[in-house]
Amino acid sequence: MAPQALDDILAAAAPHPRTSLPNVATTVTTVAALYFGREVFLPIAIALLLTFALAPLVSALKRIGIPRIAAVIASVLAAFAALALFSFVVATQVSELAQNIPVYQTNILAKIRSLKETGVGGGIISRLSGVVERVGQEIDRQDATLPAATPDKPPREPVPVEIVARERPLEVLQNIVGPLISPLGSAGLIIVVVIFMLLEREDLRDRFIRLVGYGDLHRTTEALQDAGKRVGRYLLMQLVVNIVYAIPIAIGLWILGIPNALLWGLLALALRFVPYIGPAIGMLLPLLLALAVAPGWSLVLWTAALFVVMELVTGNVVEPWLYGSRTGLSPLAIIVAAIFWTWLWGPLGLVLSTPLTVCLVVLGRHVPQFEFLDVLFGNEPVLEPHARLYQRLLAGDPDEATDHAEEMLEEKYLVEFYDKVAIPALLLGERDRVRGVMGDLQRRQVAASALTLVANLEDDAKEEAGEEDAQAEETGEPGDAADEDAADLPDGTGLSVLCAGGRGELDDAAAAMLAQVLEVQGAAASKAGFADMEPASIRRLELEAIDTVVVGFLNRDSVKHARFLVRRLKRAKAALRVGIVFWSETGNDDKEAAARLAQDISADFVAHGMVGAVTGALSKEPPIALKLVAKRRRPRAAPRKVAAAATA
Repeated sequence: MAPQALDDILAAAAPHPRTSLPNVATTVTTVAALYFGREVFLPIAIALLLTFALAPLVSALKRIGIPRIAAVIASVLAAFAALALFSFVVATQVSELAQNIPVYQTNILAKIRSLKETGVGGGIISRLSGVVERVGQEIDRQDATLPAATPDKPPREPVPVEIVARERPLEVLQNIVGPLISPLGSAGLIIVVVIFMLLEREDLRDRFIRLVGYGDLHRTTEALQDAGKRVGRYLLMQLVVNIVYAIPIAIGLWILGIPNALLWGLLALALRFVPYIGPAIGMLLPLLLALAVAPGWSLVLWTAALFVVMELVTGNVVEPWLYGSRTGLSPLAIIVAAIFWTWLWGPLGLVLSTPLTVCLVVLGRHVPQFEFLDVLFGNEPVLEPHARLYQRLLAGDPDEATDHAEEMLEEKYLVEFYDKVAIPALLLGERDRVRGVMGDLQRRQVAASALTLVANLEDDAKEEAGEEDAQAEETGEPGDAADEDAADLPDGTGLSVLCAGGRGELDDAAAAMLAQVLEVQGAAASKAGFADMEPASIRRLELEAIDTVVVGFLNRDSVKHARFLVRRLKRAKAALRVGIVFWSETGNDDKEAAARLAQDISADFVAHGMVGAVTGALSKEPPIALKLVAKRRRPRAAPRKVAAAATA
C-alpha cells in the first residue's frame, strides 16, 4: 500500500458551502481600474514581485551580519545591475546581427530557388510572384490622363531633388533622449519602491493585517507567508530553470555555427518567463537565422532538434525536480491569465501573468470572500473524489470514471478505492433516490455505469491479485499483511462467496465491487441481483457450493428486510454463513453495536464498510444457527355439542 496517508488524497465527505461569486458591477469596476490605471498599477506590481523575489536574499545577507539598509541596497543594485547588463548585451548582439543580415541574402534566395525547382510550394510561390509583378506593372504604367511625349521633343528627365533637414542640436538631443525618459523614469520609480518595500516590509505587513484581517490574525498571517513563499520560490526556481535551459542552448547554437549564439541564449532565458508561447518564440528566431546562414537544410534540422530536446528535458526532468507544479495554478488558468494580463498591461502583463495570478489564488485560498479565485484558477480538485465519480456515473460516462479510478489505483489498493470513493458515490445516488430527485431511468443508468466501471477495472484487479500472490510466495505471508499501512485482509483461497444486492440496482453495483475485492483476495466470488433475493427466487439459488452469502444495503433503513433475507437464506441451507452490509461513508468502528445487530437479525456478521465486509465474508468461523421463534397457539374453541351440554 502507498505510504502516503489516505487523508492526503481524499478530503472529508461533508458537503462544502456554495462559493459566492462577485457581482458584475464589482468585476467591471476592478477591471476598469486596472486597465485605465495601468500607469500606476504596473510599476507597483513589478515592484511587489521583485520584493517577493529579493526578500530571501535580503534575509540571507542579514543572517550573515550585514545591516538591513546595506543588505537591501546591495540586493536591489545587484538585481538591477544584472538586468542592465542583460539589456546591454542583448542590444549589442542585435546591432551586430542587423549589420550581418545583408550577407545572408544569397542563401535565402538559393533556398527559394530550390523550393521552386523541386515543386515544393511552387503554386504558392508562383502566385505570390505573379501578384508582385502585376502590382509593379500597374505602378510603372503611364497615367493615361497625362499628355504623351511628341516625337519631335524627347521626354525630359526628372531632376533629382534631395531634401536636407536642418535640425538644431537641441532638437536632435530631444529626439534621442525623449523616448528614453518614460522607461528610465519607470525603472527609477520601481527601484525606489522596491527599496522602500524591502525596508518597510514588516510595517507593510502589519498595516495589511490591520486593514483586511485583524479579526483573524492566524489566517491573514498564513496567507501572507504562503504568498511570499510561493511567489518568491516560483520566481527563483523559474530563473534557475531558465538558466539551465539557456546555457545548453547558447553552447549548442555556438557549436552548430549559428551567429550571435549568446543573443539567442539570453533571449531563450528571458522568453521562457512567458508561459507556453515564450519558448516557441525563442526557437523561431534562431531557426530563421539557420535558414539564412547555411545553403542546405541540415542546420535548420539540427537547430530544431536542439530546442526540442532541451524543451523535453527541461519540462519533464528539470522543472518537476526543482518545483513541479507548486505554483498552485491549473494549466488552463495559466493560459487564461496570460490572455487577461496581456490585454490589460501589454507584453509586461504577459510576463507578470503567472506570478500575479499565483498571488490571487493564494488570496482566494485563505480569504473566504475571494474563494472563487481559488476555485477558478487553482489546481486543487474542486469536487471530492466520490462526488466527482458520482457526477461521471450520473452523466453516463464510465470511461472517464475509469480514468480517474486508474489514477488513484496507482497509489492505492482496490479495496481502498471502493471503500472511500466508489461506495460513497453510490450512497450519493441512494440519497438522491430517497429524496425523489432521481428517477428510475437515472437510477438504472448510474447502476449500469458503475457495473461498467467494475468491469473496466478487472485487469487492475487481476494485476493486484498477481502482485499479492508473488509477495506471498516471497514472504510466506499474505500480501496485505506485509504492508503496515494496508488493511489486514484474510486470504480467501478455497472459499466460495455469493455477493448480492439487497433492494435495488445500486445495491447490485455495490455487491459487484465487493465480489471483485474478494476475488483479489483469492476467493471464488459470484454475484446475484436484488431480484434473486425475492422470496420466490431464493429457492432457485444454487447454494450447495457456497460458503457465505453477503447481502448489501445502501439504505440504512433496511433492517427488517435484512432480517427476512437472513432467515430465508439460512432455511435454504442450514450450514450457510450469511452476512449483512449496511454501507456507510465513514464506516462504523463500534464492533459491539454491530455484534448486537447481527445477533438481533440472526446474521453471522454485520459490516458497514468494504474492509469489514471482506473480513466477515472470508472468516473461517462456523455459521450461527437460526433461532427458532416459538409461535403462540390460539386456544381451540370447545366443540359445539360440549358447549351446548354445559349450557343445559
